[in-house]
Amino acid sequence: MDDDVFDRALIGAAFTQAADLGWRLVSVAGAALSADLSLSRARARFPTRSALLLRFGRIADEAALAEISTEGSVRDRLFDLVMRRIDVLQAHRAGVLALLRALPCEPPTAVLLACATRRSLRWLAQAAGVQLTGLRGALTLRGLEAVWLWTLRAWQRDETADLSATMAALDAALNRAEQAVRWLRGQSSPVPQSEPVSAPAPQVEPDPAPGSGSETAPAPQSEPPPGESPPAAGQVSDDPLS
Repeated sequence: MDDDVFDRALIGAAFTQAADLGWRLVSVAGAALSADLSLSRARARFPTRSALLLRFGRIADEAALAEISTEGSVRDRLFDLVMRRIDVLQAHRAGVLALLRALPCEPPTAVLLACATRRSLRWLAQAAGVQLTGLRGALTLRGLEAVWLWTLRAWQRDETADLSATMAALDAALNRAEQAVRWLRGQSSPVPQSEPVSAPAPQVEPDPAPGSGSETAPAPQSEPPPGESPPAAGQVSDDPLS
C-alpha cells in the first residue's frame, strides 16, 4: 500500500469515526485500528489530528486541480474548481459535518482550517486565472473566501443527490461577485445597502456528548429572509473573475 492509498484509508476511517462518535472522540490511533492499518506508519505520517486534516485539504485541492480547463470564462473555471473540492467533502459528508459542528469548541482547529482554506482558495483562484497580487489581490481573495463560505453553508443543508442546491448557491455567489465588480467599475447601479455585506459563516451544532446515542443530524439552517443575497459588494474590491 503506497502512501497515498494509506492516507486516504486512514482519513476515511477517521471521518467514519467522527460520524459515529463525534469529532472530539476521533484519534489517529483509533482510526488506524478501526481500518486495520499500521499504527507505527500512522504515527509517522500523522502525529496529530491536525496533520490528518491538512492532508485531507491537500487531497481536496489535488482533486480540484487535477484537470484545469483553458476554455470558458474565469467565472466558469472557478465554479468547476470549487465544486470539485466540494465533491471531496461530499464523499465524507457525515464525518465532515461532525467536524464542522465541533469547531466552535475547538478554536485552534478552526483557525488551522481557516488558514488552510485560504491557501487552498489561492491555488484555485490562480488556477482559474485570477490575479492575486498586491492589495487588490488580497481583497479579491477575501471575496473568494466569502463565496466559499456561502457555498459551504449551502452544502451543509443540501440534501439533494446531485448537490443542485449547493451549485445554485455557488452560482448566485459568483454572480454577486460579478455585480460587485461592475459596480466598482461604474458599469451598473450600486448594490442596495440593506443587503448583507458579508457571507455568514457556516452554522454548526456542537457534537453530542459521549453516550448520548447516535449523533444528532445537523440542525437545518433557516433559509435567508426575503431580500437576502449572497456575498455583497463590500466584500470584493477588484474583479475575482478576470
